[in-house]
Amino acid sequence: MRVVIQRVSRASVTIGGEVRSAIGGGLLVLLGVGPDDTDEDLDYLVKKTAALRIFDDEAGVMNRSVVEVGGDIIVVSQFTLMAATRKGNRPSYIGAAGHEKAVPMYEAFCRRLSEAIGRTVGTGEFGADMQVELVNDGPVTICIDSKNR
Repeated sequence: MRVVIQRVSRASVTIGGEVRSAIGGGLLVLLGVGPDDTDEDLDYLVKKTAALRIFDDEAGVMNRSVVEVGGDIIVVSQFTLMAATRKGNRPSYIGAAGHEKAVPMYEAFCRRLSEAIGRTVGTGEFGADMQVELVNDGPVTICIDSKNR
């Protein structure tokens, strides 16, 4: 399981011309699920995401989590995070979980992350054509793969 976490001053997800989710300051999380991902991978990334200290404290040092600063979160499913690019120029997505596994894992990630931060996270729609807009604050972008811990 992989996440790309971006600290944002604002972010939104639009589907079919309608804004599905929008936040001010917080995190935009892109989530990719692999076929061999487990509950252990999910819990690891939920805890990391909620506790990651990438927000400034009063001294201007990245020392606070999204929970500590009261930030919001949007989670967007993105199977392309699982792309293999070693051979050729066309990415292979064989490392991405199919719908039957990825949808429940995505929903569980969103639910557990909501519980971890104490408020509902915004979402996209699994498999939909989404327009994701963000203003990356910093910029700060962190990539975490649960298989590389």
